[in-house]
Amino acid sequence: MTIAFSTASSAFLKDPYPFYETLRAVHPIYKGSFLKYPGWYVTGYEETAAILKDARFKVRTPLPETSIKYQDLKHVQNQMMLFQNQPDHRRLRTLASGAFTPRMAESYRLYIDETVHHLLDQVQGEKKMEVISDFAFPLASYVIANIIGVPAEDREQLKEWASILIQTIDFTRSRKALTEGNHISVQAMAYFRELIQRRKRHPQQDMVSMLLKGKEKDKLTEEEVASTCVLLAIAGHETTVNLISNSVLCLLQHPQQLLKLKENPDLIDTAVEECLRYESPTQMTARVASEDIDISGVTIRKGEQVYLLLGAANRDPNIFMQADVFDITRSPNPHLSFGQGHHVCLGSSLARLEAQIAIHTLLQRMPGLKLADSEWRYRPLFGFRALEELPVTFE
Repeated sequence: MTIAFSTASSAFLKDPYPFYETLRAVHPIYKGSFLKYPGWYVTGYEETAAILKDARFKVRTPLPETSIKYQDLKHVQNQMMLFQNQPDHRRLRTLASGAFTPRMAESYRLYIDETVHHLLDQVQGEKKMEVISDFAFPLASYVIANIIGVPAEDREQLKEWASILIQTIDFTRSRKALTEGNHISVQAMAYFRELIQRRKRHPQQDMVSMLLKGKEKDKLTEEEVASTCVLLAIAGHETTVNLISNSVLCLLQHPQQLLKLKENPDLIDTAVEECLRYESPTQMTARVASEDIDISGVTIRKGEQVYLLLGAANRDPNIFMQADVFDITRSPNPHLSFGQGHHVCLGSSLARLEAQIAIHTLLQRMPGLKLADSEWRYRPLFGFRALEELPVTFE
């Protein structure tokens, strides 16, 4: 069965889940040509989890090996742990992971809490706010900049770079986005190289200083440190901003669930997990088969692209009862929004904590929170569930 569909259509951007169901109804691993490079679209939970944990499915940089026009951007991507396989991925991740353990994430609680209150103070008297630009984006920006070691006066610049560079790793990227991203990557790398030199002279309690340490044989090169900082700036913004804004929208769309959370604030942990499942911030991740692999009755040939639709896996009715129902008490909730295996999201504990504090505080401080518009638009991205804006009002 051949399915014709445009991933750039407004209907898909607004609600991709019927499309996912159509694919899954044919087969949980469906071969199609919806993106530039044909490949296998995986919508089944078990199949997605198995591929994420199977080292024979390799990650690869978004730009082809032959890319010359965007060589500066490709150079940065090649150094990122997100696009590295073993053993380089293990070496990069081991050194960076110290700043993102659950214990370290908890140590940022006070700073996150203070930042959330500071941002809400600025809009409290307005009786309205735009959740992304007034709240979620600056929160994520301040937090990741603080962790990396970016001075306060440079954080606006970091925000701008992140919003441009995220477009370069999505499969809907345009030539314009790549050209702009290539230019920004040069600026960002130059900035972080200079910051690295400052931290070499005067180490601080931050990510850059930590990455410069390590045993000689495992030590990161300066290029790897700078590229890791660029990656963390992108990931630290995108996933967290999408999680917070999607969560606010989910709750406001489901007033009974919102009331339940207000009456029992201790449900914030499971509420965030359900928001992660129901509207996964990252909708898709990609792999390439390193050899012929048989899975669920199909053979994926060496070199073929595999598109793992996390948003679809998280609504697989074989795993989740009433998969299309938003239920903040859902337990267990083994969603795949942060991935699995070697490439499980490094910042998952931090993203969860930021969302829990942000949403809990927002509901406490802004009674009568409501959507200001009956319609909202999503950014034209296939790999991410990202609202363009989310205006709300409150009492």
